[in-house]
Amino acid sequence: MTTTTEDTTFLAQLTDLHIREPGRLAYGRIDTAPYLERAVQSVLRLAQRPDAVVITGDLSDFGRAAEYEHLARLLAPLAMPVYLMPGNHDDRDQLRRSFPGHNYLTEGMGPAGFVQYSVRVGALRLLALDTCVPGESHGALCGERLTWLEEQLEACRGEPVVIAMHHPPFQTLIGHMDEIGLLQGAEALEALVARYSNIERVICGHLHRAIDVRFGGTIASTSPAPAHQVCLDLSPDAPSAWTLEPPGFRVHAWSGRSGRLVTHLAASGTFEGPFPFHDNGTLID
Repeated sequence: MTTTTEDTTFLAQLTDLHIREPGRLAYGRIDTAPYLERAVQSVLRLAQRPDAVVITGDLSDFGRAAEYEHLARLLAPLAMPVYLMPGNHDDRDQLRRSFPGHNYLTEGMGPAGFVQYSVRVGALRLLALDTCVPGESHGALCGERLTWLEEQLEACRGEPVVIAMHHPPFQTLIGHMDEIGLLQGAEALEALVARYSNIERVICGHLHRAIDVRFGGTIASTSPAPAHQVCLDLSPDAPSAWTLEPPGFRVHAWSGRSGRLVTHLAASGTFEGPFPFHDNGTLID
């Protein structure tokens, strides 16, 4: 394991864990816990240990206390800071009760109880933006949430910023997912993002796939899930379905030398290798 280099910050992104109570299956078919265990071990095997891990929503499947208790045990091997965010499958209040040591969960809640916070991860500023609508699968950004974001962006103009949210603020062309995407506030968010050249990424969950889109002068993206992925079918009337494609996660690396954020797609699991390309400076035949 190589430690983080002095001028580079590493932020790992997991998302859409859908953890159930021990022994319970998500969608009646899949035990998501072993997949998360593999993802956690994959993060720990990275050549550069992340400065932090952010999990962009759908931590649980139903937002139940027993699910969050199971999740806490599965995440326990991660020694670096872990920042949690709710998705449409989560319950904000139960999330706070189940993770009382995560004080940032109460930072920007306001009267509506939103889970919004600003934290420093190495040289990066991570802004977590709550897109959830209680009891609904789709997301929304109201004036209160956007005002909070604008205030935070004004406060960190000199820092490289990553905005994290659950619902992606763009059309993915996967019809059944776009129907439950960010249905309110996406245009206002893009106009706001376009005003700040220091926003390096808008990172999202919800889609269980790696998707990248130009957005507000930066890049907005989603990440694969540790277990099941949404089927890649761009037909407007494609059925709502998932598949056991190879899982993965994102690694966002900020280089102080280049002044750029570089994002890598990492596979979750164990694989053969590494094998050398050369033997004593000679290409292996």
